[in-house]
Amino acid sequence: MSIHVNIPPGIKGLSEAQVNRSREEHGNNNQFNKTKHQWWSVLLDMLKEPMLVLLIAVAVLYLITGELGEAMFMLVAIVLVSGISFYQDNRNRKALEALEKLNEPLSKVIREGQLVEIPTHDIVVGDMLLIEEGNIVNADGEIVHSNDFMVDESALTGESYSVYKSETGNDNKVYSGTVVVSGLAICKVKNVGFGTRLGKLGESLHSIKEEATPLQVQIRKFVRVMAIAGIAVFLLVCLVNFLSGQSFTDSLLKGLTLAMSVLPEEIPVAFTTFMALGSWRLIKSGIIVKKISTVEALGSATVICTDKTGTITESSMRLQEVYAFSSRTSYSQDNAWSKEALEVIKVSMWASEPVPFDPMEKTLHEVYVQNADRDERPQFGMVHEYPLGGTPPMMTHVFEDAAGNRIIAAKGAPEAILDVSLQDKESRSSIESKVASLAARGYRVLGVARSEFKGTDFPEEQQALPFVFIGLIAFYDPPKANINSVFKGFYDAGIAVKMITGDNELTSKAIALQSGLRGAEETIDGKRLMQLDAAEMRKQVGHLTVFARMFPDAKLKAITALKESGHIVAMTGDGVNDAPALKASHIGIAMGQRGTEIAKSAAALIIADDDLSKMLDAVAMGRKIYANLKKAIQYIISIHIPIIGAVSLPLFLGWIYPNILTPVHVIFLELIMGPTCSIVYENEPMEKNTMQRPPRPFSTTFLLWHEMSVSVIQGLAITMGILFVYQLNVRLGGDEASTRTMVFTTLIIANIFLSLVNRSFYYPLTSSFNNRNYLMTAALSVTVVLLVIILYVPLVAQFFKVIPLSFEAISICLATGMVSVLWFELWKWLRRIKSKYSSDIQF
Repeated sequence: MSIHVNIPPGIKGLSEAQVNRSREEHGNNNQFNKTKHQWWSVLLDMLKEPMLVLLIAVAVLYLITGELGEAMFMLVAIVLVSGISFYQDNRNRKALEALEKLNEPLSKVIREGQLVEIPTHDIVVGDMLLIEEGNIVNADGEIVHSNDFMVDESALTGESYSVYKSETGNDNKVYSGTVVVSGLAICKVKNVGFGTRLGKLGESLHSIKEEATPLQVQIRKFVRVMAIAGIAVFLLVCLVNFLSGQSFTDSLLKGLTLAMSVLPEEIPVAFTTFMALGSWRLIKSGIIVKKISTVEALGSATVICTDKTGTITESSMRLQEVYAFSSRTSYSQDNAWSKEALEVIKVSMWASEPVPFDPMEKTLHEVYVQNADRDERPQFGMVHEYPLGGTPPMMTHVFEDAAGNRIIAAKGAPEAILDVSLQDKESRSSIESKVASLAARGYRVLGVARSEFKGTDFPEEQQALPFVFIGLIAFYDPPKANINSVFKGFYDAGIAVKMITGDNELTSKAIALQSGLRGAEETIDGKRLMQLDAAEMRKQVGHLTVFARMFPDAKLKAITALKESGHIVAMTGDGVNDAPALKASHIGIAMGQRGTEIAKSAAALIIADDDLSKMLDAVAMGRKIYANLKKAIQYIISIHIPIIGAVSLPLFLGWIYPNILTPVHVIFLELIMGPTCSIVYENEPMEKNTMQRPPRPFSTTFLLWHEMSVSVIQGLAITMGILFVYQLNVRLGGDEASTRTMVFTTLIIANIFLSLVNRSFYYPLTSSFNNRNYLMTAALSVTVVLLVIILYVPLVAQFFKVIPLSFEAISICLATGMVSVLWFELWKWLRRIKSKYSSDIQF
């Protein structure tokens, strides 16, 4: 992508042919050895899965006992289970690869005299790399041009301080992985990829793993506990069968059957699938997720802290008004700029970056070019720069031409400029009134000053220069057209919104009121905030919504205070100064278009088009993913309980037919459950009340007892149903085959109704039919067809050791399966009644 800027004379960069030659000779700028995906490595990993190991063990036992039909079925089951796992792994891998590709940063290089943005891996040796404040250096190079350039090299050296570098100094080298703290430089790339210092350390950096989230930890603990329980009951069943006179092989087979019924191997698969595909869905909507664990936190956000410029506002920065101190007059953009106004504009342009990236500075350059009799920029080069600094901030640039003529210009917060340039109290009071008047209209106001200085021993601080006040420039950056509805969406979802900006209080308040931000009447600035003690700060950040003149330490303090108050904090930002607060927040959100590389690096999410409404979509997606994952896992827990009961209770209770279900039946049920929980529920649409619920507490999960108890009760109700059918059939004189058929059929029917009922833990079953989840319809239809085939195709029925059921028997199974599940609809109805009188219901 080509970018229009002023490139210093003599720097042309590489041609396309030179780029290709360099790439052939030195390679691409890839700094990590990525393990190439191999299908066979996935299969090898699957062989480590407990369920597959159990299936193989059962297949071997069937072969030993000469039951070839059962052994073949187990082999088919192994292929199917492996196929489902392979399909899920492939889907997840593709989603994560797309995520990784989108997260790759872009770099600016000069090629054939044009500044262009390219993917970082496309940088080649010899490229002219342009790096500026907020960038991460993406290759090793040598500086050929710089403006007050400073770099933080702590990523390589461990020393956390800024290093000054220039093309004429002793230190003119830059290294990949370091961060530009201030200024701008153009560097000739010397090393890329593994040739860079970072490349040589890359493997150890790349191997660092992400910390597990609370839900991941609880899922691992739960699966571990169930695995231990599976081993215990496996040994117990083996012992009971053996002591009752069964052979060792038969006892082992029965023990493995129960172990398969206990192991909830679908849960970690469902978690990985939901998070990976959720991240992919967010990518498609314009939200780049850097860590898939962030998806889990999205639905818990209780407060979003947003900057003003470009997030709440359009970032158009139209030059609205100019106040010239020389004539004590304001000039509007509605009329042609006067000579006095143009002088203020000219000085403010010289105080801007020569290669502007800030919207205000771009506007100043454009207005200068449109109105100047002669463009003087090519004749002057920057010889010294004081970057934006101070509280409140200001910046100063020193330019000089070949004849030694010098321009020193400064701009910044009006109070900062007035402090260094105007001592006349009466004039200052008048100007402060003018600033307040402009700010109250929502304008972004900057003060402008010029200075003179001979020699090259510039003072260490810009404030020491002898400045003369020139005037004020006022920009208007109107709120985005949709921002009122965006804020309403956050409020409806129970999420507080706070504006944290570097602008002054009056401007911030005006824009907040125009944007529909609640509680905008009262404001506080960063200096006052920092003077509060910890308790008072927590009180104020919880109460106030507009925070002005916020510098990095103040932003970090505000975020920390919110976290200490129990909030789950999302924060948007785009600059270097936002990086600490972005990192400290639970969900750091960088802007894709305006965001600096360091902000994007610190953030967990990147909004590609800088549209805050996408954050609403992200919260909705986070809530939907969590809700659907909850449904899937609770379904898994509920359906595993009756399977365990059917396999173990007849044996332990000494009933007439102790081994009513065999490994064939259990694995058939497992094959139904796998796709249902990990594929079908993931495709469930968001429930209609999702964004009208309060955020869920992040520290709690649905694996806690008060949540799991519902699933356990569901599972026990189905268990009672199948045991009722078992005893009823026995009392009516039924043999083992008919009893097995009744139990198996009831369990399948209950599974079908459980899948439907668990689509919502609040709304009735009938409303779920409008969800249009075609995968659910397909999965349940296939289940019904397979049940009919098992019951009424003689060869299949013989294999499953079942018999065709009469209409009366099917009716009993259907009625029992329905009753054992549909009682849950009454529970949901009572919940809906209760929710009318309580706002604390969590769904």
